[in-house]
Amino acid sequence: MVKVRQPLRAGASARVMDVAFLRRAFLVFGLLMMLVTPFTHDPLAFAVGSFMPWVLLSIVTVPAMPVALVYYFLWQWAQAYARVLQSLVDGEPLGGGLYGPTVVNAYWYALASVLVLALAFRAVLGALKPPTPEEEFGHLKWRPQDLFLLYCGTLLLAVVCSYAARIAPGLSQQFDAAARLKIVAEFLLFATVLSSGRGGRFLIAAVLFEILIGFTGLLSDFRSVFFYLAIAAIAARLSWNMASIVGGIVWLAVLMSLALFWTAVKADFREYATGGEETQNLSVPLAERLSFLGRMAASPGDIKWGEASYLLLIRFAYIDIFGSVIAVQDARPQSGQLGQFQAAFDHVFKPRIFFPDKASLSDTEVYVRLTGADPGEVMRESTSISVGYMAETYVDLGFPGMLVAMLGLGLIMAWMVRYFMQAPLPWMVRQGIVLAFIYNVGGLGMEMSLPKLLGASVMFFLVFVLLIKFALPIGLNWLHGRPQAEVAQPS
Repeated sequence: MVKVRQPLRAGASARVMDVAFLRRAFLVFGLLMMLVTPFTHDPLAFAVGSFMPWVLLSIVTVPAMPVALVYYFLWQWAQAYARVLQSLVDGEPLGGGLYGPTVVNAYWYALASVLVLALAFRAVLGALKPPTPEEEFGHLKWRPQDLFLLYCGTLLLAVVCSYAARIAPGLSQQFDAAARLKIVAEFLLFATVLSSGRGGRFLIAAVLFEILIGFTGLLSDFRSVFFYLAIAAIAARLSWNMASIVGGIVWLAVLMSLALFWTAVKADFREYATGGEETQNLSVPLAERLSFLGRMAASPGDIKWGEASYLLLIRFAYIDIFGSVIAVQDARPQSGQLGQFQAAFDHVFKPRIFFPDKASLSDTEVYVRLTGADPGEVMRESTSISVGYMAETYVDLGFPGMLVAMLGLGLIMAWMVRYFMQAPLPWMVRQGIVLAFIYNVGGLGMEMSLPKLLGASVMFFLVFVLLIKFALPIGLNWLHGRPQAEVAQPS
């Protein structure tokens, strides 16, 4: 029988990788960046951006804080902060680029929006009660092999949901939300293995398989498993020692290598996978797509890594797109029409199953309309591109009016998180559900469009309320009963 790990002793938090550790680390990061600040083109923007993660974590850190919020706020901060890093590489100030001072405005509006979101989450989650030791460490009674089987089952469910969504597009949102159960199972596997030190081979198998299937689609999402693993490590409160340091370095190195590789080859891969057509439909079999990527990976010397690094930086820094929207808005104001919010509410409150004639969402169409981009040039990229929910909110409400909308969105999402964190479930299961929710609504960070943000939030909440009531108890009973069943078997 597996013993439940005892809670850490007083003072032990200084020796584990948890949210408190991250907060201290980002304070050190901000102080170190002050040494660089005098040599930047925008010292105030650089300094404020450098301290923003410490500020955000200080705001949202509460005794019962779901660790997925670390990902949510740091990812959105990083998309803004990457723009001042880009300015260092370009050797010009924020306002020295194509869109001029509107990029400076977009940077500050984005930081202010993330700050308001953090305040909203703190207001809703501040009174949550921390778990008891039994609740916090109860997952250690589960066996890694059983959690791996659960992960495989939810992976199969995700595949079924994907095909079902194609057959019944009117229920695509519901199927997509149900498919997120895989994230919960994946998180539970990672957190249990990292906490207990048992079943490392199951963790490695899941990670490798997720990376493999992440490269099989047009819009590769290999990075997700790295974030789930990082959040699980924080939730497991790993000891800060040489092994964890080496593991963190390997984690970062592999993630960055794959990100740079994908950035370098994605244009050629998409053209190959679509048969050269300006579409997002795959026309090349899976085996041939993997063979193409294998040939590219076998010739690393042919990849322009420096160029890929810069392209990855400017792609991640989403402020220029926000700035382009501000530039167009300043030229032909649309504030007060609430067109983007109307589209968002129609998307949420007009389910396609009841309104089959409802127009499909097109992030690219909104991007072209709000930025004035060339439609033909955008379509030649063979991918969807969004201006993001912050830019859409600015179009409707301007600044500082958009901050009121940010507060409302934050309160809605935080209330949903609070519901999940108070559900009658084991503590790590609650954490896993919140991770699935956060990744569903914030996996793209600032890129998430306003209709998809609201729609994903509402539909995920409704689907998981039903899953918590009817489906999850079955899976948890199975996990609880597996060790006893094995012991009861005759030798």
